[in-house]
Amino acid sequence: MRRQVIAGNWKMNKTNGEARELCQALLAALGGITTTGGPEVLVCPPFTALSSARETLNGSGIGLGAQNVFWKPWGAFTGQVSVPMLKDAGCSHVIIGHSESRGRFGVPEEEFSDEVLAYFGENDRTVSLKVMAAIDGGLIPIVCCGELLTERRAGRTDGVVRRQIEEGLKELRPEQASGIILAYEPVWAIGTGEVCAADEANRVCGVIRRTIADRFGPDAAEAVRIQYGGSVKPDNAAELLSQEQIDGALVGGASLKAADFTAIIQAAPG
Repeated sequence: MRRQVIAGNWKMNKTNGEARELCQALLAALGGITTTGGPEVLVCPPFTALSSARETLNGSGIGLGAQNVFWKPWGAFTGQVSVPMLKDAGCSHVIIGHSESRGRFGVPEEEFSDEVLAYFGENDRTVSLKVMAAIDGGLIPIVCCGELLTERRAGRTDGVVRRQIEEGLKELRPEQASGIILAYEPVWAIGTGEVCAADEANRVCGVIRRTIADRFGPDAAEAVRIQYGGSVKPDNAAELLSQEQIDGALVGGASLKAADFTAIIQAAPG
């Protein structure tokens, strides 16, 4: 059985002091957590708060992830953060390809304008470069995929998700694919309060798993963990996490409150 993984994506929230307080509250609410039994738990603070989170969580069993990474290890890349830097900061995981990084704010990738690209400009090719850099450097990537509302209404959900997975993971070898984490995050459900119905989220995660099987083989597909993300809250977590194809959650806003994040963690099957 695949172990569930619950990751909190703090996005652009929390100073060092606030990160320390949230981590302390999370530890108190959980009453301690070990590395065995129950779901795997991660928090993903902004870069500036990684050190505070690391110090507070040290020895707790809660892992540390980053929200993005650049694919070069060093150099003249102003504003970027590399895999070695994240490893040094204590990270074990990194989120890659989140829709808020892809610059897809209501615009399908093939219809990108210069204005949209200038915002963040992540795409399937940069996702692929970052995935390989993370794996080669010893980080576990949490690779996001998901469709826009216009794409869903046009019946393109499965095709969009398949393309993002195939292109974003195109350089992986089968033995590497089983160790990554995938996150299905329908763009229209992120931060909107809208949530994909549990049976539909399960169906799309099944599409993702079949795509992995087609590309990397059945063993990799059976082993890879697929999260759901998109307005996951305490009141819908149990239904989502009980689905056969869903192996955890990538939690946004609810991860900023210790009580809410704890309730989601506790909703995961044991």
